[in-house]
Amino acid sequence: MLGLPSPRKLLAQLSLGASLVAAQLQTITNFGNTYGTQLTMQVYIPGNLPASPAVMLALHACGGNGPGYFQQTKYKSLADSRGVILIFPSSQKDFNCWDVASAKTLKHDGQGDSQVLVSMVDYVIKTYKADPKKVYVTGTSSGCMMTNVLAATYPDRFAAATCYSGVAAGCMAGSPGSSPISSDRVCSDGKIIKTGQQWADQVKSMYPGYSGSYPRFKTWHGTADNLVFYRNLLEQIKEWSTIQGVSFTRNETSTPQSGYTTMIYGDGTKFVAVSAAGVGHVVPTHEDLDFKWFGLT
Repeated sequence: MLGLPSPRKLLAQLSLGASLVAAQLQTITNFGNTYGTQLTMQVYIPGNLPASPAVMLALHACGGNGPGYFQQTKYKSLADSRGVILIFPSSQKDFNCWDVASAKTLKHDGQGDSQVLVSMVDYVIKTYKADPKKVYVTGTSSGCMMTNVLAATYPDRFAAATCYSGVAAGCMAGSPGSSPISSDRVCSDGKIIKTGQQWADQVKSMYPGYSGSYPRFKTWHGTADNLVFYRNLLEQIKEWSTIQGVSFTRNETSTPQSGYTTMIYGDGTKFVAVSAAGVGHVVPTHEDLDFKWFGLT
């Protein structure tokens, strides 16, 4: 969910961005069943691809697309230096937001957006002999919401996750849509309040029978966010600290920069939250720190 310019101006910007990066991204059409989601897949393959490369899935905000997010972020240069395959998919429904509300997407193998995104990862692993233990996910706004959903529905497929300005997995459940236009706003306004155990139970219900570990998670949010309200950071904290079984340890102020506070849970390896004072929607991506969290240094 992202504050946006006029539809005409937005389309012009997206078209320009897509044309600038088209030569660097490959569109894959045969990655698997889309189950009517209309999701599309774009990948970036660095020239110095090592044996068993790592894979990162990067999820755009509402109103965006994969090529645009590829252009706006600095993940390409990091992928080039570290030999990481990047997947930049695109959503084409509901103002280009990811579906984080339907029963299909909030269920493991439910034939929704979450399953289709994982099928893209599977395609890359099979085609490029990537390391299935080195798969990571990040996203902004709606992409952060889907990052939370993927960590809940496919915890065994992702080693770690980072995201910016989103909501807890399951927060949008039951909403008529996932965009600023179609959603009921209760979640994004920060009015879905649960205990950590209630959130954890909801996460576990998305993959019944799963008893393994969950991805290491790092989430960022701005205190001045008036589109996806700051309260949603607390709900993510309750959800993932409970799932990871870690408690608050300490704050690291002015980290990673002035005005930002990094909240450490446990020893800081399983869950971390970053509060950005005075920052609205969205918190800028910190690509170097994302790769550091993933262990891609």
